[in-house]
Amino acid sequence: MRSIAFREAIREAMSEEMRRDDKVFLMGEEVAEYNGAYKVSQGMLAEFGPKRVIDTPIAELGFTAVGVGAAQNGLKPIVEFMTWNFAVLALDQILNTASKMLAMSGGQISCPIVFRGGNGSAGQLGAQHSTAFESYYANIPGIKVVSPSNGYDAKGLLKQAIRYEQDPVMFMESELMYGDKSDIPNEEYYIELGKADVKKAGRDVTIVSYNKMMKVALNAATELEKEGVSAEVVDLRTIKPLDWKTILESVKKTNRLVIVEEQWPFSSISSEITYRIQKEGFDYLDAPIRRICSADAPMHYAPNLAALAIPDVERTVKLVKEVMYMKK
Repeated sequence: MRSIAFREAIREAMSEEMRRDDKVFLMGEEVAEYNGAYKVSQGMLAEFGPKRVIDTPIAELGFTAVGVGAAQNGLKPIVEFMTWNFAVLALDQILNTASKMLAMSGGQISCPIVFRGGNGSAGQLGAQHSTAFESYYANIPGIKVVSPSNGYDAKGLLKQAIRYEQDPVMFMESELMYGDKSDIPNEEYYIELGKADVKKAGRDVTIVSYNKMMKVALNAATELEKEGVSAEVVDLRTIKPLDWKTILESVKKTNRLVIVEEQWPFSSISSEITYRIQKEGFDYLDAPIRRICSADAPMHYAPNLAALAIPDVERTVKLVKEVMYMKK
């Protein structure tokens, strides 16, 4: 077992799969000569060479189209976006080509491609560089969406996506997590997509989250423990397919559900979870399902306003107390 940074876990996943299969390659802005905008691909150019670690122009639509075409012709591209905010420029290729080609070709042409990069708010980056995109892409049939909260999960899920998935995979990381350390086993492992994970067992309330909001969920659970509230914390890991059954099993035990996410509230991941759980588990609920999302507004640059816009521990604890009918 080794303790390594999130960026190193991502790098190991890509490098191990590239060593195993020469059809796998990495492309994106600054991934080669500069070792990646966040040093995720550091050293990969030296090992694999410029034909497999490819610097692209600042033209997301163009290099995404190259990657999609390569995938449909038998290769396995990993396309890095410097941030998912820039991927909107390539949405036509993702939505109208990558996600639909298997259906439009009658099952003859698959698109085994992984799109990855930083997602969501990462500090004072302003409105145009701070959007969380999980719900956007989860709304598109034909693709899968992964949003890990730690390096261990990230490595296993990314290896699974590169090696086994025949559909496009949107792999959403966070700039704020690249330096986070995780214990990674020495032996090779894979994590199946579509399986949530209970990070902390509890009996009184279920808290569901994913990506960097898992820190909020787990820290809120720690604070609640001090007041005698035992919170079970579920990490979605994969947004689509959504493992709502694991959430349901937890709610059957705790009878309460709070969801913490970075999405804007309208048509969010929590909206889908709430629908599923009330439909399948209404009789198990002792309180209304509650959620805390980002503010329904563009992200401000000012740090005090950014802090108000994103879910935090204090407001999460307050929400849990409400569903527990605890005195304020």
